[in-house]
Amino acid sequence: MLTNFISKKAKIGHNVLIWHFAYIGDDTEIEDNVIIGSLAHIDYNVKIGKNTKIEGQVYIPPLSRIGKNVFMGPASVLTNDPYPMSGKMKGVTIEDNVIIGARVVIKAGITIGKNSVVAMGSVVERDVPKNCVVMGSPATIRKTRKEYDKKQREWKES
Repeated sequence: MLTNFISKKAKIGHNVLIWHFAYIGDDTEIEDNVIIGSLAHIDYNVKIGKNTKIEGQVYIPPLSRIGKNVFMGPASVLTNDPYPMSGKMKGVTIEDNVIIGARVVIKAGITIGKNSVVAMGSVVERDVPKNCVVMGSPATIRKTRKEYDKKQREWKES
């Protein structure tokens, strides 16, 4: 029984784990130690850096670039046409060490800067600078990554 579709033209690194019912399109490159959740759809011509975790039901459209050590929460959606159905696509860029919360939507052509966090349910319509936390609809800067990391440590220790 076939549970995944992985294109023969895709390049898959070492120690990549792909859960059930995932789709990986043509000319996609996935580096080492990546985890892809169930029902994820990773379209053609996508690049994903090593040590990245993509949860279930995530949609990554063509031309997207995902850095290293990225976490993408469940049901996050990247878009690739700012004016559907124009037929002119532009990918999303997510730089290294970024955290994307559950059910985030990111507009085509957006860059999420290194070490940033996008809170769950946010709608990202503008580029996100590095080292910051954005949330809301539209997403706005609410704190620094340093503040986020401090709160996360406190949460773990409580």
